[in-house]
Amino acid sequence: MSDMDRRMDRRRFGEGIAAFATLLASGLPAASAGAAQAAAMPSHDMSSMPAHWMGKEKIAFLIYPGFTALDMVGPQYMLANLMGAKIEIVAKTKEPVRSDTGLVFTPSARFEDATAIDILCVPGGSTGTLDAMRDEATLVFLREAGRKASHVTSVCTGSLLLGSAGLLDGYRATSHWVTKPLLPIFGATPTAGRVVHDRNRITAEGVTAGLDFALALVAQLRDRTYAESVQLLAQYAPEPPFSAGEPDTAPRAVTTMIESMFVGLTKDMGEAGKTAFAKMRER
Repeated sequence: MSDMDRRMDRRRFGEGIAAFATLLASGLPAASAGAAQAAAMPSHDMSSMPAHWMGKEKIAFLIYPGFTALDMVGPQYMLANLMGAKIEIVAKTKEPVRSDTGLVFTPSARFEDATAIDILCVPGGSTGTLDAMRDEATLVFLREAGRKASHVTSVCTGSLLLGSAGLLDGYRATSHWVTKPLLPIFGATPTAGRVVHDRNRITAEGVTAGLDFALALVAQLRDRTYAESVQLLAQYAPEPPFSAGEPDTAPRAVTTMIESMFVGLTKDMGEAGKTAFAKMRER
């Protein structure tokens, strides 16, 4: 299948979803909606779609060596379903970037190419994020892009990168539970919640919280019906097999083990964060 075929399939698929969601929004009975959908789908008639469902956002996902793939891929899936939006995967160069688990991604834009960004999305990681916190070019890109963006967002330890770039000073924020205590280094206030909104800053907790953040942002940018359609499309209805997703519900031995694994990393991140934040404040 050619790139053109893929784009056409994606457009038609999106049109079908939009047509169906429009019928849902109209409040038609299920049987009538089904019949109307069958009639509407072949022609892809978008005339009844709410005007605000078509946007023109420019969304940039930062990636860097050693980032956590799901921090980016989960939100990217949700936001890619925003009709009219354009998404760029941005890195220092266009060379392939390897994630912390070995997945390889090809950036679509370099720092200098990514201009007029509306929504900036920053994934986290572990040692890869630490390296990015020490990388001047990455921090300068984040600072400049973040100052102009309408929404500045992060998943997991991506908030430490935002903080290092001076973008969380005076904001409420969150991070992965292991690194959340580091946020005051950047002038941020650690705040409870899987997703924390403070003005145009949106930070999410660890990894899977990125799905919640992005779905909430879809609702904010379009509306609830649109977001519910994207959620159903993704069949996002988590039922984890264990209640160990938060430190207060996981067995204490498991929490202690994870904490001990990251003692050295959090110490290094704290030191790198202090250094980077001090430099950014001098600018």
